[in-house]
Amino acid sequence: MSPPMAPAGWSRWLVPPAALSVHLSIGQAYAWSVFKPPLESALGLSGTQSALPFQLGIVMLGLSAAFGGTLVERKGPRWAMTVALVCFSSGFLLAALGAAVEQYWLIVFGYGFVGGIGLGIGYISPVSTLIKWFPDRPGMATGIAIMGFGGGALIASPWSAQMLESFGADSSGIALAFLVHGLTYAVFMLLGVLLVRVPRPAKAAGDGPAVLDGPQVSARSAVRTPQFWCLWIVLCMNVTAGIGILEKAAPMITDFFAGTSTPVSVSAAAGFVALLSAANMAGRIGWSSTSDLIGRKNIYRVYLGVGALMYALIALAGDSSKPLFILCALVILSFYGGGFATVPAYLKDLFGTYQVGAIHGRLLTAWSTAGVLGPLIVNWIADRQEEAGKDGSSLYTLSLFIMIGLLAVGFVANELVRPVHPRHHEPVARPQEKEASDVR
Repeated sequence: MSPPMAPAGWSRWLVPPAALSVHLSIGQAYAWSVFKPPLESALGLSGTQSALPFQLGIVMLGLSAAFGGTLVERKGPRWAMTVALVCFSSGFLLAALGAAVEQYWLIVFGYGFVGGIGLGIGYISPVSTLIKWFPDRPGMATGIAIMGFGGGALIASPWSAQMLESFGADSSGIALAFLVHGLTYAVFMLLGVLLVRVPRPAKAAGDGPAVLDGPQVSARSAVRTPQFWCLWIVLCMNVTAGIGILEKAAPMITDFFAGTSTPVSVSAAAGFVALLSAANMAGRIGWSSTSDLIGRKNIYRVYLGVGALMYALIALAGDSSKPLFILCALVILSFYGGGFATVPAYLKDLFGTYQVGAIHGRLLTAWSTAGVLGPLIVNWIADRQEEAGKDGSSLYTLSLFIMIGLLAVGFVANELVRPVHPRHHEPVARPQEKEASDVR
């Protein structure tokens, strides 16, 4: 399954479309909230229960990326994209069967466990390849691909809502929608499998011996450094804060304005999910490209600091103004997406390109943790508040203040990041006296 090596003169700009075909597909995960109300109605589930497939999918994303990262580095992006295709599509087919026979555990197993493996392997499949193709602009390169994951819901959300309207929101309609998703995404992801190429080594290309500039740290050594764990905390806190809103987006905006003169319809809530996906996608390319100019640490100061301010505005005044609520949510989701797209370049600055894909995979265990924490905090508190007789925005106020605290923890962790000590560098590296310019 080794991908063909690019011939001389082959354009590196053909690699991002290959990555996008995979990331736009697996990015459907961010449209899960569209399926929550129909599943709750058809199968009698609570909000916490209906979040379980999404939560397990994110857990498996992090675990499969962590355990499969080194294997992806060894076998290459074509192998990884093929595994992602098989697992992600099979997960939808199993979920379709589960919905058809009204066995919720099968939906959880299919979409969450099997599909989650596809999410993790597919997510990291192009990262190290893109960084090698674009060593001059790593933030932009990874942002282009990873924006596809953020933008997947921009397509999937209205598409899913339309299918549920056409097929019906009962168990058979949900099953048919899952089936169509699985088959369509299999075809689309196949394009990436066929298109992806790896760059020729510098020596093979006639450009002299390959040189790895800057620090080069193995994945095994990286996890023993404080820098890795500081970034783990940064990513976990940023993701927890964003994913809590994203997973609950459709019901949340409906609840916030249910008692006002301008309630939000089901179709408008699905449109809100699509808007969040657009912000998520735009943030991945926009903020990650900005990080190439101002440095990774500075951009994370923006994500975490300004993000906390946005949460405070929603908590204190979000139910008084629909435009304010939407604007703050869009900014938060742009930071959420930007954090994902910037972290591979941050890792490259700190640990080099030697095993950056494997290091990235290990770091995504932070996403697994956040995938449980974010939805659990928001859904559990909302369920408890509803049982206490509360409604509207009061269902979420406590959750929002918790998110502000988590972002503050992430901000402190980012401030503690320093260049990696030379004792962790691999012998192939050529340690430089000055600090990496992007770690500011």
